[in-house]
Amino acid sequence: MAIDMMKKVPVSEQPPLERAKNFNEVCLGYSREEAMEEATRCLNCPNPRCVTGCPVSINIPGFIMHVKEGDVAAAYDVISESSSLPAVCGRVCPQETQCEGVCVRGIKGESVSIGKLERFVADTARQMGIVPKGADTKTGKKVAIIGAGPAGLTCAGDLARKGHSVTIFEALHKPGGVLMYGIPEFRLPKEAVVEKEIENVKALGVEIITDFVVGRTATIDSLMEDEGFDAVFIGSGAGLPKFMGIPGEQALGVFSANEYLTRSNLMQAFKEDSRTPIMVGKKTVVVGGGNVAMDAARTALRLGSEVHIVYRRSEEELPARVEEVHHAKEEGIIFNLLTNPVEITTNEEGWVNGITCIRMELGEPDASGRRRPVEVPGSEFHIECDAVIMSLGTSPNPLIHTTTGGLDVNKHGGIVATEEDGATSRRGVFAGGDAVTGAATVILAMGAGKAAAKGIDEFLSKTE
Repeated sequence: MAIDMMKKVPVSEQPPLERAKNFNEVCLGYSREEAMEEATRCLNCPNPRCVTGCPVSINIPGFIMHVKEGDVAAAYDVISESSSLPAVCGRVCPQETQCEGVCVRGIKGESVSIGKLERFVADTARQMGIVPKGADTKTGKKVAIIGAGPAGLTCAGDLARKGHSVTIFEALHKPGGVLMYGIPEFRLPKEAVVEKEIENVKALGVEIITDFVVGRTATIDSLMEDEGFDAVFIGSGAGLPKFMGIPGEQALGVFSANEYLTRSNLMQAFKEDSRTPIMVGKKTVVVGGGNVAMDAARTALRLGSEVHIVYRRSEEELPARVEEVHHAKEEGIIFNLLTNPVEITTNEEGWVNGITCIRMELGEPDASGRRRPVEVPGSEFHIECDAVIMSLGTSPNPLIHTTTGGLDVNKHGGIVATEEDGATSRRGVFAGGDAVTGAATVILAMGAGKAAAKGIDEFLSKTE
């Protein structure tokens, strides 16, 4: 059968009406034959734009050529030189705006399915029992990593490969950060994918200590001065949820997306034998239009609720991945666009019974370049519901910077760090990911962790 070089090899998925009722992974991935077929579409460009489009600079043509030849082990070795979390990235990275977005094949047809090929390599390597290789010799330098999320895990993996002794301090009872508490099981399986990726990082020699809150259990100052750590990387993320400040936001039945998803993802509240409660509304309204909003909406749907997404801009301005919006629509989520909440209403017992909204229209562009939504006078209407999930973004928790001497932060509470190497105002302390930028993507956090690892390695090479 001839291959259509202009189109991607389709990837299998659970049917929408079936997957909307379970938490199994939506995308089923490529078979070996499908992956090899898709790999033949790669042009192996001499100046690959896909590599420059990747925040962690994976040698994409290099690993794809090995897939084409059927050599998964070699492909995994190539990816592992740049990424500690390939099975994660292959599932949740916004490839359409990064590596695949600049793929030359996409100029006259569809770009190469780079993300799905990366996922295939990582999954197959895991099934084959392949693990990444650690350093042969140790440098004697000790590095503390705060936070076992994508930034921290990436920084730790890169430093361990350099021979440094690395310890990650994680506040929660399980490592993984947003990979564990934020992204749903149907997009990113925890036991089969996240925990296996973390085991690979540990195989490099990284120690992970959980239930350790830096700023309470110990401070950065004490880690460096009393415990002998030569450098510290802060990758603590941005877990502090934002709210609108509208009337009724304190009502029973109003959740932040962070809380709702943590209950389901980290605490497995969707399972019948779970001891963690989670509210299943008959009708749930999710406020927001990003990936987290889609995750919360699709979770509520699977728990048995009718779900509406309320977003103040149009579909063209939705910040969520096109794939996630497409999946949400297929599953039956209702989109109320150009709509903004003005009040959450309650019954006599204080429980949510609806949300009052106003219609919006797009005016002149704002500072971000997007057209600013403005209210349409007299267009208020009411949506009856018994649960509201606010998904309006997050900001860094102030605990670390308020307990660390000499650490500068910006007006948004983010730690001030250089983009090139993550250096902060405190000597020997580096930072990256959401703790610096505020909420962003997994792969951008990984890119920041990678840059900081390079900066830390250079710093340690200059110290006694």
